[in-house]
Amino acid sequence: MKLFSPINLGALSLTNRLVMAPLTRTRSGEAGVPGPMVAEHYAQRASLGLIVSEGTYPSHAGQGFPGQPGLVTPEQLEGWRQVATAVHAAGGQMVAQVMHAGRVTHEGTTGGRTVLGPSAIAINGQTHTYAGKQPYPVPHALADSELAGVIEEFVTASRNAIAAGLDGVEVHSANGYLLHEFLSPASNQRDGLYGGSPENRARFVVEVVTAVADAIGASRVGLRISPEHNIQDALETDADDVLATYGALVDALAPLGLAYLSVLHAEPTGAFVQELRTRFGGSVLLNSGFAQMTSRDEALGLLHDGHADGVVVGRPAIANPDLAYRWQEDLPLNVADAATFYGTGPEGYTDYPALTRS
Repeated sequence: MKLFSPINLGALSLTNRLVMAPLTRTRSGEAGVPGPMVAEHYAQRASLGLIVSEGTYPSHAGQGFPGQPGLVTPEQLEGWRQVATAVHAAGGQMVAQVMHAGRVTHEGTTGGRTVLGPSAIAINGQTHTYAGKQPYPVPHALADSELAGVIEEFVTASRNAIAAGLDGVEVHSANGYLLHEFLSPASNQRDGLYGGSPENRARFVVEVVTAVADAIGASRVGLRISPEHNIQDALETDADDVLATYGALVDALAPLGLAYLSVLHAEPTGAFVQELRTRFGGSVLLNSGFAQMTSRDEALGLLHDGHADGVVVGRPAIANPDLAYRWQEDLPLNVADAATFYGTGPEGYTDYPALTRS
């Protein structure tokens, strides 16, 4: 079965093509330091071909929610060093997802730092902060002159991830966070170089990914996108515009030789996603989204039918530290408990049992 065959994604050598999705778990405390429990959680799942960390903030202004880990302070980097050591000792490969929350946060989470976005448009709704739920604020619209500083934050965080012993980074341009906000015409209503046309809305993402690739090597860099996911008010409802925007993005990034492109989309085998895959020209990982949990049959089919080079899975990896073994042998799964997805302790995090192999 192709799903369980090895593959090289740039500099990353995977023993199978199952990839653990980046999954917010809020277990790193107010200081954003991944501790021994976080290291244990990831090491338990090292038999997956690749682990993508939960979203990690590249600056304090980019923190999206309480308990999120960062790639900023010396203590955070030492925590990630312990995580990387544990995962490698268990035979795994792991990249850090570098995620700037953009407007999907609040000053009560960022320590009073200004909330940023491409345009001064607030999300409709509330967010969790250290002081409880608060309405999303109107973000400061980043000036063109401020963008280089944000790019440097991504670069520094990526260098920090490599220095901490992680195998690469995944740049987060999905799910309504800062880079996705630049792509969406609903959240990006700028004029000038970084707004308006699909090519201009893609420009900032291209510049971030290119800078990160230049800093740590393109073969250690992946990109995560979620076209048409329509979450957190990063709406993309015009099919022609979506194709033009993401087509411009992948066309610009294809020559870099990135490790992979990870696509979250409800129709991973559809013409749109498969066109992006062809235009990207490199390894593409697929994830069918939040609404329906990825099944073994779907994962097997995506690889068998040649639609993807790897499959990204979330909830099955939460509940089954030995998911690769269970799916390879077609064994029963633990059921994920949504009530414990977010928390501060080991319940629903490190206490899911693995099967005893005979």
